[in-house]
Amino acid sequence: MLDFDATDDPLHGSQEGAYFHGYYGDYCYLPLYCFCGNIPLLAKLRDCKHDASDGTVEALQKIVPAIRQRFGRKVRIIVRADSGFARDAIMTWCEENGVFYCLGLARNERLGERLKGKFESLKADIKEAKVKMPCRSFTEFEYSTLNSWTKARRVIGKAEILPKGDNPRFIVTNLPEDGWNDPIQAARFEAAALYENFYCARGDMENRIKEQQMDLFADRTSTHWMASNQLRLWFSAFAHLIMSTLQANVLKGTELAVASIGQIRLRLFKIAARLTVSVRRIHIELCSAYPLQALFALVHRRLCALPIAA
Repeated sequence: MLDFDATDDPLHGSQEGAYFHGYYGDYCYLPLYCFCGNIPLLAKLRDCKHDASDGTVEALQKIVPAIRQRFGRKVRIIVRADSGFARDAIMTWCEENGVFYCLGLARNERLGERLKGKFESLKADIKEAKVKMPCRSFTEFEYSTLNSWTKARRVIGKAEILPKGDNPRFIVTNLPEDGWNDPIQAARFEAAALYENFYCARGDMENRIKEQQMDLFADRTSTHWMASNQLRLWFSAFAHLIMSTLQANVLKGTELAVASIGQIRLRLFKIAARLTVSVRRIHIELCSAYPLQALFALVHRRLCALPIAA
């Protein structure tokens, strides 16, 4: 599962690539991220003049062959992203290269007409007290834009009524409704399940970006040049990779196994210590009042037991 997303990185003055972004209301960079679970695969710095999805096809051209070389050509790869990535070039590349996708789709009048009947039915049920707000209903259909898409694609629509009003939403996908003739997968790819359990799960990737930006300082791109700022972003991504590996291999089964990176830094790394340097050694004395002494000792033992890479 490859989750793509872009985020804003506010600038710190007159830097290379400094442009104003109307949506974020600031001068910023617009880095592109790709995560596989909690593993960062891409951190590409861009100026904000570009579309949020720019560079996705080029990234897939590198990431997909690397995954298939590692895990074999039979592995199923699914790209998941919000509506900023529902571009024909991305979907066409995926279709031509055996990659699946599940992408948000921006609303428009033609799509809205497809949900008109669902909304009328829901409102009638609410009036007759058959259902209560919030309530939702799903439908799916073949859809193509008037000009920008090269073919019709499977679209799932959600008609949802909230206390504040109607909330129509859409996704586009090439995941097969029959689940590759597998009943378990077919149940996952039904309209409601695909939207609620599969697509909405991409929200966890935004937590990974928050960790990258807030806990690992990916926003410290304050040098004048794009190239040096890209290097800083890569350092932050490498730190995320190291922390993810630490969490998977060393913190497994501990109270920090599912903690955020910020919590790991705060509770495991940012502890008081006194250093004494002599000719033969550096002696580190930790505070006796440190509440996670047992955990710290366990982490130390597990780190020492890890095999050394050749």
